[in-house]
Amino acid sequence: MEATIEALEGNKVKVSVSVGADEFEKDIDDAFRKIAREVRIPGFRPGKAPRRVLEARIGSDYARAQALNDAVPRYYADAVKAHDVDVIAAPEVEITEGEEAGPVAFEAVVEVRPVVQVPGYGGLRVTIASPEPSDEDVDAQIERLRNQFAELEDVERPAAEGDYVTIDIYGSQDGEALEGLTAEDYLYELGSGGILPEIDEQLTDAGAGDELEFEAAHPNDEAAVLDFRVVVKAVKERVLPDVDDEWANEASEFETLDELRADLAERLRSVKRAQAQMQLREKTGEALAALVEEEVPEALVSSELQNRLQDLAMRLQAQGIGLEQWIAASGRQPDEFVAELREKATEAVRVDLALRAVADAESIECDDDDLTEEFESVAARLELEPEQVRAQFERADQVSAVRSDVRKRKAFDWLLERVEIVDEDGHPVDRASLEFDTDDAEEADEAAPAEAESSTEAGAETGDDE
Repeated sequence: MEATIEALEGNKVKVSVSVGADEFEKDIDDAFRKIAREVRIPGFRPGKAPRRVLEARIGSDYARAQALNDAVPRYYADAVKAHDVDVIAAPEVEITEGEEAGPVAFEAVVEVRPVVQVPGYGGLRVTIASPEPSDEDVDAQIERLRNQFAELEDVERPAAEGDYVTIDIYGSQDGEALEGLTAEDYLYELGSGGILPEIDEQLTDAGAGDELEFEAAHPNDEAAVLDFRVVVKAVKERVLPDVDDEWANEASEFETLDELRADLAERLRSVKRAQAQMQLREKTGEALAALVEEEVPEALVSSELQNRLQDLAMRLQAQGIGLEQWIAASGRQPDEFVAELREKATEAVRVDLALRAVADAESIECDDDDLTEEFESVAARLELEPEQVRAQFERADQVSAVRSDVRKRKAFDWLLERVEIVDEDGHPVDRASLEFDTDDAEEADEAAPAEAESSTEAGAETGDDE
């Protein structure tokens, strides 16, 4: 087999392949063996009829067509692999010679992954939230803890938002009591909207001893009306404790308020540091994608979109939830959801192309040591031997894909080390303030949302099915 590659316009190439008559004759033999298993010839067991008998019975044209159908895709794949053509779509194949006899030649026009330009990638600037907690952040945590220790005290005044009222409530429809809307000595937070909006409206400015009768719209039936009688038995306001050493000792394991504040600040620092790290990666990806001015191929976007849909469907299925059910529960229409996912897929494709461009520009490669380390990492996560992981990828012909993933990851790490980082006020953020110690890393792992597994790990799990 001989093959040549010719660049075409529109981000496509033409793969021209020629196969000698003697070489293709082997494919015709294979086709006859395949046909022998599918047809019944009197006097021969299935698959045992010789070629000359089959030729006499069905002719050679059928077998040649079968050989072309089976062999051309293989020759095409071999040519693409030999010339390292990064195809992203199915080819358009035209057989130019040998449909009836002799040598075989064909041309395949196929779209390839574009090479983009990312000018200015070395001077990216991203804005993230400061990893250092402010006094206001600590004050908010103190206030939240303080609210947990609030006490309720009776007051002789009309109820206002934020108060608690003790009520007897009787809800009915067409004269029949409604079990879910009937209770005695019920403690209700005014303004919470925990029952119906009309409840909050009627209880505002009500006092102990008041009896209220009113109607309310049915939450699930616009035509229906609910009747309520509410007896206000008490109005209570929340009394917050003083923020001092005594309260700090009661509310925590610390003896003083200063010690409590210091502990809260450190806890906040760990959380904000994890959030800042995730923001840094996300914002860097967005800034890099923005440098890609070229229109990204629809083939890449569609592939990424399908991968994301399949990944989401599998994760939901593991939880016993259907994709359509999940979309409906999110309050979005299917078209709206797909449009949002397509936007994310397009962004991911831009980042992918940009990282390849950075790797090319900076001569970043995945060497054998990097590859070995990747296989060892995947093996550790999947509790396999590194040799098993490597063998699975080799059988699936996916080692080049692993190299590409590692190369892009190294390019992204290169960017992260050089990107300018500022906080929301424009002040520089010291990289040292983003570094994790062991405890921080554990907290970050607990706080971080679940992400899709790497393509390397996914490939190791699927093995030969890739």
